[in-house]
Amino acid sequence: MNLLLDVNIIVDVCAERPLFGKASRDAVNLALARGFGVWIYAGSVQTLEYTLIGELKRICADDELCLTNRQISFRARALLKDFCADKNWLAALSAEGHVFEAQDPEDEQLIRALDRLIPGEIALLTRDEQLLNRQDPRILSPEQYLTRRPEARPIDFIDLKGQQNDIRPALETGIHRVLHHGQYIMGPEVKELEAKLGAYVGAKHAISCASGTDALLMALMAYGVGPGDAIFTTPFTFIATAEVISLLGATPVFVDIDPKTFNIDPAKLEQAIIALKSNDPSIRPLPLNSVLSTQSSALIPKGVIPVDLFGLPADYDAINKIAKEHGLFVIEDAAQSFGAVYKGKRAGALADIACTSFFPAKPLGCYGDGGMCFTDDDELAAALDSIRVHGKGSHKYDNARIGINGRLDTLQAAILLAKFDIFPEEVQLRQEVANRYTALLDGASVRPPHIPPDDLSAWAQYSVLAKDEAHRAALLKSLQEAKIPAAIYYPKPLHLQTAFAALGYAPGAFSVSEDAANRIFSLPMHPYLQKEDQMKIAEIMKRAC
Repeated sequence: MNLLLDVNIIVDVCAERPLFGKASRDAVNLALARGFGVWIYAGSVQTLEYTLIGELKRICADDELCLTNRQISFRARALLKDFCADKNWLAALSAEGHVFEAQDPEDEQLIRALDRLIPGEIALLTRDEQLLNRQDPRILSPEQYLTRRPEARPIDFIDLKGQQNDIRPALETGIHRVLHHGQYIMGPEVKELEAKLGAYVGAKHAISCASGTDALLMALMAYGVGPGDAIFTTPFTFIATAEVISLLGATPVFVDIDPKTFNIDPAKLEQAIIALKSNDPSIRPLPLNSVLSTQSSALIPKGVIPVDLFGLPADYDAINKIAKEHGLFVIEDAAQSFGAVYKGKRAGALADIACTSFFPAKPLGCYGDGGMCFTDDDELAAALDSIRVHGKGSHKYDNARIGINGRLDTLQAAILLAKFDIFPEEVQLRQEVANRYTALLDGASVRPPHIPPDDLSAWAQYSVLAKDEAHRAALLKSLQEAKIPAAIYYPKPLHLQTAFAALGYAPGAFSVSEDAANRIFSLPMHPYLQKEDQMKIAEIMKRAC
């Protein structure tokens, strides 16, 4: 269990109090050793310093040490700085200042801070008898904590809490800045984020928006996509990629995937384009429902949306070449690949327009929804900027086109700025976690992910292939019994989902996607995944085989 420390516990440890210091220090160290967070209430800083100085003065008097008040004060600050180095700070909120009616205002502040934290995940560690006498299970003495039954630290599928703990000061600073300047829509943080992320991926323009789905929709709208247009994409992805095509009245034309990378297969893409142009489904499956059966030859091939699945960029050299030969635009769906690299270029700069998502679970995620488009094309950038604000022209009441309400909230931009500061380091940590998985899973009779030698995945997921559906079910059951989370991305390809039934694709149309859907599953993956946890996961996988 995580710990919130009362002042007396910190003074015990820093002053090495003979009666209490060892138990307090052992309790704190035990929490840290088990991987739990140890928190200090920011509202206690002044009391901490004052109390520790008083305790050091008492010790000096008892030991007949001649230290000046300045020396003692310097010593107290040095001890506190050292103690706090590997701890987390819990902010004092304004509501926790209205405590003067309480018998003990400082105790009341700690209880109010405890009230806003998740029950069962954190305890207040204290020697204050008044607090302990409340008989609140969330309040423990060091001795009670040390004798508790050990609780296994849970393995998170994606550990957003660990990341948040590392950047909490920057997060809170950014959020409070927005609260104070009050520019909640298109505030200064939005422009700052666009500039930083555009420079990071190497794109001339970065246009933020309300979600990854909106980014894809805006990109298609910028190209004027509508009824009668055909957009080629993969059936092995989240519905948003094809959903936006249908929303505009255009037709998704699915193309099967490469069995190694799970990304759209360039060879099959070219065949699908030829099949559509010649209205010949014998070359590659085409939309053949009753509505389109007489109209499919009239569909106009307009563009391609490859998906960088699980964080690995698609083969853009081949895709862009094919698209150019057939007069098609390319929109990179980089929702999962922000931070990835393809042959020396970053995801987000691999196509005419790139679209990414800041959904919380993404490699770079906010605390809500958000997205961004990247392009080097000035005209496309101007269109995207207009579309995200209801198609605005010279001002918001001069609408040049039909658009959407697709702006990114300033609060989310502030959060992303704080998270982006550590993002390059997290990308590297993801490589280490993925490489460790691959080594540990050797002999586990699952197929690990394939990464081409010139590419770097962002590792949005670490997805493996079981031998068959029954084998996957057995592995997932073993993981579940060990309380290890896993997920299936994606259990049913888009061409077999009800939403796209009108396209008339039959089972077997995209056999590689269907086979992957039956065998694939994803293991916990995030930058803070511990080696010991990965070893446990790998051992369970090997035993289940």
